[in-house]
Amino acid sequence: MLYLCEMEALRTFLPLLTTLFVLFSGYSQALNEITNAPFLKSISFKAIEGKHQFPLVQKGESFVLEFDDLLAEENDYYYRIEYFNHDWTTSNLFKNEYLEGFDDQRISNYRSSYGTLQRYTHYELTLPNENTQFKHSGNYMVSIYDSSDELMFRRKFLIHENLASIEGGVFRSRELEQYSSHQTVQFSLNPVGFDLRNPNSDLNIVLLQNEQWDAIKTISKPQYVIGQELHYRYDLPLQFEGGNEFFYFDTKDSRVVNPSISHVEQEDVYQTYLFTDPERKNYPYTYNPDINGDFAINTVQGQDSAIEADYTQVYFSLAKQYTLREEEIYIYGKFSNYELKDQYKLTYNPSYEVYEGTLLLKQGFYNYKYIWKSVEGLDKNNVSGSHAATENQYIILVYTRLVGSQHDALIATRTLSSFEIEN
Repeated sequence: MLYLCEMEALRTFLPLLTTLFVLFSGYSQALNEITNAPFLKSISFKAIEGKHQFPLVQKGESFVLEFDDLLAEENDYYYRIEYFNHDWTTSNLFKNEYLEGFDDQRISNYRSSYGTLQRYTHYELTLPNENTQFKHSGNYMVSIYDSSDELMFRRKFLIHENLASIEGGVFRSRELEQYSSHQTVQFSLNPVGFDLRNPNSDLNIVLLQNEQWDAIKTISKPQYVIGQELHYRYDLPLQFEGGNEFFYFDTKDSRVVNPSISHVEQEDVYQTYLFTDPERKNYPYTYNPDINGDFAINTVQGQDSAIEADYTQVYFSLAKQYTLREEEIYIYGKFSNYELKDQYKLTYNPSYEVYEGTLLLKQGFYNYKYIWKSVEGLDKNNVSGSHAATENQYIILVYTRLVGSQHDALIATRTLSSFEIEN
């Protein structure tokens, strides 16, 4: 009899367990940007007037999501919008509380490639649009689905207001061991458009290095307060590895070589061979202008880069001795959305003592670096080295829950550069 009661209780509890599993599975997935469709390439997401592929816009401004479908079949894709708290946990708001209009709409703006060896269909989605507008500032995620309701990819975007001003700079670390390799962000915040009740707990501040969500620092309590100004002058809590400047290559003209390209061959698609890159871990720092890991689609072989830029198979190689440790080397950059997938992993060629890999990329200007992964974890600067003099870009994001609201508003942002780093 006891056994039957236990079985009946288990039958009652199983649906609850299943529901909880689904909820927490969705919750954990929602924290990260993901890409599930390998045939969708050149995913670009930025403000219409922006230079960087990081959709951070003021409330009311427009931004655009673009991507190519290499299947070139004019498939149907749909977008959905979600809203999140400052830490990318799921918000309690219902969809009609953060959206004006509706989502789950088909992307109707698409064009076929013209004059390219690699055929593709180019899609563009502009937000906000006549169907979808945003009521609040804060953290959003757009997810792209196909006609079978399969998730293709999803990307974060941020909408901000101007309710506070930020002043700051980038400094060398005050720690002697990290003085030559690390950078510290220090800043002050002045609330001008709202009443701050408790400066020690009402704000949540996020700092990103080079627009990478896996390289962030968070803080809430200021080090000290002077009048209305909140000062964040910490060293270790807001300290980042400086890293090194990114490598780059330019394929806007697939017919010629340049200082980063060894030679080019034409087969079914163009084959672009880059010069072998050195391991720079023990090299002194050398200034080399970059775009902090970003990429820009461009071609001189047509008037419209969106549909006339071709694809080329790019060959990467890294001169690095093989070790017996269980290590993996990845190509890393905004073009891969900083994801560590097998397609970005290099293989070791003992004949030439180099790590090699190939990627199919659209014509343009690309930044990239090599990062190292082992059983101990991920080390972004094990191959490239880390220097305090490296030029990096830092974004400060300030969130608060305004009086009477149920969402984390993004009330201020500021972008800083370490180009003129201070001691």
